[in-house]
Amino acid sequence: MINSITNALPKQTSRYLAIAFDYDGTLANDGHVAEDVILALREVVRSGRRLILVTGRRLEELLKVFQAVDIFDVAVCENGALLYTPSTKAIKMLAPPPTQDLVQAIQAKGVTPIELGRSIIATWRPNEERVLEVIQELGSDWQITFNKRAVMVLPPGINKASGLTAALRQLGLSRHNVIGVGDAENDIAFLNLCECSAAVANALPVLKSQADLATKSDHGFGVIELIEDLLTNKLSDHSITRHDLLLGTTAGGESVTFSSDNITILLAGPSQSGKSTICRSLIKQFAENGYQYCAIDPEGDHDRTSDALTIGNSHYPPDIDDILLALENPEESVVVNMLGLAFSDRPSFVARLLFELQKMRQTLGHPHWIIIDEAHHVLHPYWDETIKPAWEGGGANILVTIDPREISSSVLSSVDLAIAVGQDPASTLSYLAETVNQSPPNVPKNTLGWGEAIAWFRHNYGEPLLLKIACSAHERKRHARKYAYGDVGKERSFYFTGADKRLNIKVQNLILFMQVAEGLDESTWLFHLRNGDYSNWFDNVIHDSTLASETRKVERNTHIGARESRSLIKELIERRYTLPSRLFT
Repeated sequence: MINSITNALPKQTSRYLAIAFDYDGTLANDGHVAEDVILALREVVRSGRRLILVTGRRLEELLKVFQAVDIFDVAVCENGALLYTPSTKAIKMLAPPPTQDLVQAIQAKGVTPIELGRSIIATWRPNEERVLEVIQELGSDWQITFNKRAVMVLPPGINKASGLTAALRQLGLSRHNVIGVGDAENDIAFLNLCECSAAVANALPVLKSQADLATKSDHGFGVIELIEDLLTNKLSDHSITRHDLLLGTTAGGESVTFSSDNITILLAGPSQSGKSTICRSLIKQFAENGYQYCAIDPEGDHDRTSDALTIGNSHYPPDIDDILLALENPEESVVVNMLGLAFSDRPSFVARLLFELQKMRQTLGHPHWIIIDEAHHVLHPYWDETIKPAWEGGGANILVTIDPREISSSVLSSVDLAIAVGQDPASTLSYLAETVNQSPPNVPKNTLGWGEAIAWFRHNYGEPLLLKIACSAHERKRHARKYAYGDVGKERSFYFTGADKRLNIKVQNLILFMQVAEGLDESTWLFHLRNGDYSNWFDNVIHDSTLASETRKVERNTHIGARESRSLIKELIERRYTLPSRLFT
């Protein structure tokens, strides 16, 4: 696999806003937690982070042996079956109690000792064989889980991962902002859920082999070691690549990935070059991997994103309080539709929103991704001083633009990965390099096809890569269909007025454009043709620079009249868009 930006950029450990600890064998040695460990836990709390305990012990048993449980924000007990909130002493059951038939049948098999919790049935090896016989004889769907010598019997789907998920939901946190620490088999499920997993030195080999890192010290001293690394930012020394996301593949079939945190991506190129398709492909990965995103959408391109809530429309501007309220739930992504905002109000709105989103990242760790489509609309150099303070918070971001020259230099300086599409990727990357005082990269000379891009990892000090991005034909058709059949909005529609302004015929897509043009009087058609209005609309609203360029040639040809020019422009549109056959007959 080709090295990705993951290996070149330092990780921001501030993404880890919670630590989830196993109790026995991790925090505790022989059931006792050392005072030094408790002091280290209090340092985590003072840093503003959350503490979560994830244990197989029964709650009543835990409270007897661990007096400092009140340090924790929440405790997951009985291997995921129960939530306990120390600050309120509230108990929440996550699983049903065992049936009397099940308990009696296990006892009848001579299983001893046996301990009953509110949901869990606990015993010791080698009793698992007799317990399994009972489960099979009763046709029960309860399951057996091991914790070294301990044997735990629980309802289906109940484990430390399900319990941690419930705890995170209660705290408003995402699994992508959690470090998990454990030592035994029953910890594997919840460690795999966490963004970073750690095994203490005394952990079972199977756990160490799956964890992202292992401490040098055992039990609570390993916990202290991990906490010190977290609080002094030494965790950035550990390269964790299992959460990397796929960017594309080289001609040789090698996968190229990028980090899921602390990265700013610039996606640049002309209209109809595939930017939107690539952006949607990346957003799909975010959703599939549980990353929350906030997409700032000036043109309503992402309104129909099925895995996100859209706030705002062409009639009602988005409200920042509504956006933040929705994003408090880490499982809810948001599209911010800005069509209802005046163009002059959008940059200041985005600056305020970015400031609030960065504050949310500091306290909750999400949204994990901020996506700004048509970034040149709201991050223009004119607004440099307005945007700069809100942009300095870091995190993972994507900027989508036609031209990086229209984006603030302070924003461009934060770009780590540039993805250039279209006919002139070298120009895009050269301008970026010039802006950030870096030598221009040597861009491959290949002509880019659909779904191809040039990717430049600035901090890898390597050459740009020609990549094939995994984009479906459906996405390409969807983007074109928007302009053929959709509604670009009142302000962005084309208006046939004529020289004397006696007309005011509105067209909001290409189908209507050609329908109206077909029956339009010659003088009105020619007025807009000679003014270059058609190519300007195709360029600035339809975002098809190729169609605009070809149309401009027709507009400049003074030797043709209304009939021929109409026919030529119709042919140009049909060549790039699929229009209904019943038109123009």
